Amino acid sequence: MDESLHSRDTHSEPSHPFATLSPARVVAAIESLGFWLPGEPFALNSYENRVYLVHDDERRRWVVKFYRPERWTDAQIQEEHDFLAELAAEGVAVAAPWRDATGASLHHAEGFRLALFPQCPGQAPELENPAHLFALGELIGAVHAVGERGTFRQRGAMDLDAMVVEARERVLAGPWLDRRQRQAYERITAALHEGLAEYRWPPHKAIRVHGDCHIGNILGRDEAFALVDFDDCLMAPAVQDLWMLITAQAPEERHMQLSEVIEGYEQHREFDRGELALAEPLRTLRLLRHSAWLVARWEDPAFPAAFPWLADAGYWEGHLRTLEQQRQALEHSPRWLA
Repeated sequence: MDESLHSRDTHSEPSHPFATLSPARVVAAIESLGFWLPGEPFALNSYENRVYLVHDDERRRWVVKFYRPERWTDAQIQEEHDFLAELAAEGVAVAAPWRDATGASLHHAEGFRLALFPQCPGQAPELENPAHLFALGELIGAVHAVGERGTFRQRGAMDLDAMVVEARERVLAGPWLDRRQRQAYERITAALHEGLAEYRWPPHKAIRVHGDCHIGNILGRDEAFALVDFDDCLMAPAVQDLWMLITAQAPEERHMQLSEVIEGYEQHREFDRGELALAEPLRTLRLLRHSAWLVARWEDPAFPAAFPWLADAGYWEGHLRTLEQQRQALEHSPRWLA
């Protein structure tokens, strides 16, 4: 691996988007909105944005998100907030952003854009628990029942082809792979790209979805859960919000998970089981995009600190094996229909 990967983060001047977001500026930005914070903000594990847990003088607990500069436009963030408000108005368990007296939910202070969300306490669900799976399906079905009533005009739609090409090119543009790994990556990802070409969905199948519906974005207790962090919401098939909940390898366990999730989902909205054929293609896309995301954010010092293994050849060897396994899974796809 090129030694510059290890040296450029520690010897260059801070130039990442959050370099100037000091604790004092975090407090100043929040208090400029009319809050008073008796304690220090507590930084939460978030890398794409900077997120803090605070409590105000009325003992209300807030999750404050400072948006990564230049990732989303104000209009795109506002569309996320408006979708959350729409969901909350329908009684869906989500964390809708706080609005000031003028109705604004996206705020500008100290050179950053921020929003405040009421904290949703609780723990992640257990994906081996049938009651939890049913409740999660019910929650996502409620989100989609509202989501299908409108469209995102600013945030765009999922595009398998364009997203795979972008992820592939981002990895290949950097010094992450040695010559042999690069050749293998080019070959495997080209095969994946070709294999994904047959998977398409008609425009009417794309609805407003959460977009990143893993258990880290679901919090609650017992069978009452809330969905948080709509930062990646977009237009996509409904299965995009469901496939990550089906984690079992054994067919009978996978069938149980799928049955409970769909049964819960259909309390609010019918699920097109034909979309299950998209699960492995969507998994492929996520695998490719995750590594590309880490590569794209490497200049932010939070990333080398949290993901130091990205600079190791061993990580890329494992990634290549995973992609090859995924290529084979696409060829023998209908495990989801078992």
